[in-house]
Amino acid sequence: MGDLSGKKGLILGVGNQRSIAWAVAEQLHAQGADLGLTYLSDPKGRFEANVRKLGEKVGAAFISECDVGDERSIKRMSGELADQWEGIDFLVHSLAYADQQDLQIPFSQTSREGFAKAHLISAYSLLPLCAAVVPQMKKNGGGSIISISFIGSVLAVPNYNVMGPAKASLESSVRYLARELGPDNIRANIISPGAIRTLSSSGIKNFSEMLRVAGEHSAMKRTATQEEVGKTAVFLCSDASSGITGQVIYVDCGYSIMAN
Repeated sequence: MGDLSGKKGLILGVGNQRSIAWAVAEQLHAQGADLGLTYLSDPKGRFEANVRKLGEKVGAAFISECDVGDERSIKRMSGELADQWEGIDFLVHSLAYADQQDLQIPFSQTSREGFAKAHLISAYSLLPLCAAVVPQMKKNGGGSIISISFIGSVLAVPNYNVMGPAKASLESSVRYLARELGPDNIRANIISPGAIRTLSSSGIKNFSEMLRVAGEHSAMKRTATQEEVGKTAVFLCSDASSGITGQVIYVDCGYSIMAN
């Protein structure tokens, strides 16, 4: 599928075993990659404990706290990463956030604060992360940046609300990163999975119905698995995808191509 032996990279968004980021971590590890993981601190330390436990399963050589809403936290984490590894080969950004209230109300009633925060965490956070790790990618002669989106970026998906514009912003940002970083042999791409049941997706109103419709209306009459998303990440981190950048790769069993 793609030998990643000797390649090192950072994954953000591994919150639990049902997260897409974890599926990506498992597949990258299976192909020989050395991984770094981050966690968001919480008062009881549950997030850190969970990520450290998962990190043991994939032999994570680097685990650090990182709040992408705080520039100082990103700089501190990236400094620790530079101390751990002289260079890195890939960055996986699998982060998204919206206030629950803004996912339960009509889109036009989205709060100013909620709109801004959804964009800050889901889209803007990729930029300071890239600024922090790109110098380490240049040391290795290039690299691969991957972020995770959803078809709600281009279609008006019921109840996806503020996350739709946030994901559209993310996809546009990746195209601009691809243009900027291409001369340094650094590629930037999006994986857009179809509807997949995760703990995060449970916050979307009527998600079970969204999942049913996605399966029924996809070309393959099913939804994609997290493993399939992870394998796509392996491809994008490997030399097999050396000529691919600025793209949105749909892993949705053909849902995105269907007229109905």
